[in-house]
Amino acid sequence: MPEVRIIAKNFMDMVASLPATKLDNLYHNAFICEAILRSLPPLAKKYVLQMLYIIEPIVTTSMEAWVAAEGMSKHRVAIDKLVQLRLFTETVDRKRETTYRLNPTFQKNLQNHILHGGVLPREPMKINVRLPSSADLDAYASGQWESFLLHLISSTEAEATRNISSSMMKIFQRGLLSQRDREAPMLTESGFQFLLMDTNAQLWYVIREYITHCEERGVDTSDLISFLLELSFHVSGEAYNMNTLSHSQGSIVKDLADLGLVKLQQGMKESWFIPTKLAINLSISLSDASSRKQGYVVVETNFRLYAYTTSKLHCEILRLFARIEYQLPNLIVGAITKENLYKAFQNGITSDQIICFLQQNAHPRVAEKVPSVPENVTDQIRLWESDLNRVEMTPSHLYDEFPSRDAFEAACDFAREYGGLLWEDSVKMRVIVKAETYDHMKRFLRQK
Repeated sequence: MPEVRIIAKNFMDMVASLPATKLDNLYHNAFICEAILRSLPPLAKKYVLQMLYIIEPIVTTSMEAWVAAEGMSKHRVAIDKLVQLRLFTETVDRKRETTYRLNPTFQKNLQNHILHGGVLPREPMKINVRLPSSADLDAYASGQWESFLLHLISSTEAEATRNISSSMMKIFQRGLLSQRDREAPMLTESGFQFLLMDTNAQLWYVIREYITHCEERGVDTSDLISFLLELSFHVSGEAYNMNTLSHSQGSIVKDLADLGLVKLQQGMKESWFIPTKLAINLSISLSDASSRKQGYVVVETNFRLYAYTTSKLHCEILRLFARIEYQLPNLIVGAITKENLYKAFQNGITSDQIICFLQQNAHPRVAEKVPSVPENVTDQIRLWESDLNRVEMTPSHLYDEFPSRDAFEAACDFAREYGGLLWEDSVKMRVIVKAETYDHMKRFLRQK
């Protein structure tokens, strides 16, 4: 079963993929430095703070003394991540010892930011208009985001996506949808897997596609990422004047409003934008459990599935791998069946992704149990996936009717030397070889 992996799921992956010059330019922004610090793995974060006021390079052996022997693998992962992000400069001194030093620009800006704090380019507006409550803003953000995701599954279910321009939808659908002549768009393997991802991971995948699109139009990537991360440091629910934005930033904010990251409002003389929690979560690590939504799925040992939700999106996602039997205003009842799982596997969804989705979205009443999804259900899901992987298809060619046994044995030896022999029958003088060795086999038989 082919496995598709969607890359750049969060801020760290996005930053690490930038060219070296653009990556260095990012560290001139204090808010970028803070966002990177809080998104680092725990051990890497510890190393940055330990070296924050150390100017001289530190030898590798000295750093290895900071960790116990059993933590050496985590130590190497942390060092690799810091070098990849150009936070650590790796050099070899005269004694041929590897040394590490904190990026000077990052170090200076982070020191100033920790000691004196930072001032955002814009302050909240003081207006007499009543702003949306926190609950209203959350409902708006989730509604816009769900409408966007529903459009990927079925355009008939996504009535609210009429506010999203067709050009914007094409940006986000790249790689997630495929369309043939005169056929409705279909989800790709990446598209199916995208729907099972955590909201933060989905958000950063969409932001990555948006940044790629803007880069194709000539927008500087580092400036765009800087603005997005500055936006994540704004206060959710506060109003910010649109006049404080540049022309390009104003266009970006309007695009983000389609996805529910900000809410736009117009007054008598001025207009403003209000960041939602989706925008605030842009610089939060995926491992931060506080950014996850409360679960809603209960799975029983008899493969029955109950989802306590009113969301159309949740229903459509569950339909990807389960049979929906009936739907009440706040309850979806279904079953995990072999037929529905086979369809999911054929669409590129793996058993581990389905199990992970059920575990991450487990209802609070069962989330505390270990395991949150019954073991007989998870084991059976994996077994049904393995049923599809029992037979492997290998393109090959069959050769028979050899003029003599010597010719047959010579052909077998030749195919064996090339690593292309799959099967031989010495009695009936028949042999099957891999398709990639066909040309070599053809030339060999002609010579014989």
